[in-house]
Amino acid sequence: MAFLQTRAELYQTIRLFFAEKNVLEVETPVLSAAASCDLNLESFSTMCVADQLMYLQTSPEFAMKRLLAAGSGSIYQIAKSFRQSERGRFHNPEFTLLEWYRVGFSLPDLMEEMVELLMLCFGQNLAFRTVTYQQIVQQLTGLNPHRATLSELMEYAANQGHPEAVTICDGKLSNGLDYVFSQYVQPKLKKEIVYFVTDYPECMAMLSKLSGTQPVTANRFEVYFNNVELANGYEELTDAVEQKKRFQDELTERQQVGLANVPMDENLLAALAHGLPDCSGVALGLDRLLMLMTDAKSIDDVLTFPIDRA
Repeated sequence: MAFLQTRAELYQTIRLFFAEKNVLEVETPVLSAAASCDLNLESFSTMCVADQLMYLQTSPEFAMKRLLAAGSGSIYQIAKSFRQSERGRFHNPEFTLLEWYRVGFSLPDLMEEMVELLMLCFGQNLAFRTVTYQQIVQQLTGLNPHRATLSELMEYAANQGHPEAVTICDGKLSNGLDYVFSQYVQPKLKKEIVYFVTDYPECMAMLSKLSGTQPVTANRFEVYFNNVELANGYEELTDAVEQKKRFQDELTERQQVGLANVPMDENLLAALAHGLPDCSGVALGLDRLLMLMTDAKSIDDVLTFPIDRA
């Protein structure tokens, strides 16, 4: 039961951290009339009042952006989130995210704040390294992720003894890139170093702004520590028209691969049209953070009751 005390202390640390920075803690609904359009996320659904189909959030992002557009200023939330078909050493269908948004922050500003928070959580100085997605992928695989085709990525996987990657990636370039990174890059990252991986390929930019440089990249970062993916951050997209187009593209792809159609979040799009302030935001998996803090081997070791015992 020691992890219960560790979790409580972690939440207290987080709340004190943001209180000192005058970042407001908020709470948003877990149920929504809309769902994530992301091809790789499957939402839980339930029938609600008056037979209305509702969806459990895969993250609190959309509702928090509505608050930002309404003038909340910088905000954070410790939120329960839910994703179907995710179960394993690092996955439980119900999990906890720390998500925060900083108005007026650039990505480097947000990464600096992430460093500050992680050192506080671990109670020690940590070594950090920032690399671009291209740098780390090319260094460890020889592939240029901005030029590689899906066929080239799948050929590389097959040559590494994983011909099943073709089926897993389902004809989608972003899935191919994710597969190569998770299988052949992430396991090779040096231990005891916190990696900030930046400048993702354009096809992996569903919710972020794009760079104005060539090759076009997504203004986002991911955080890895001891080979575990901890966080995902964006310079948030503020263009409602572009966001709607990206949602529609994802819905088209969902239909093409036979996934359930889901309603896009029209409330979010209305909030973007009203005006989302320039901001950067990040989601940090607290269960995975607790695993690293306590040297747990499985996410089950830091959950009160994993899904198998819920």
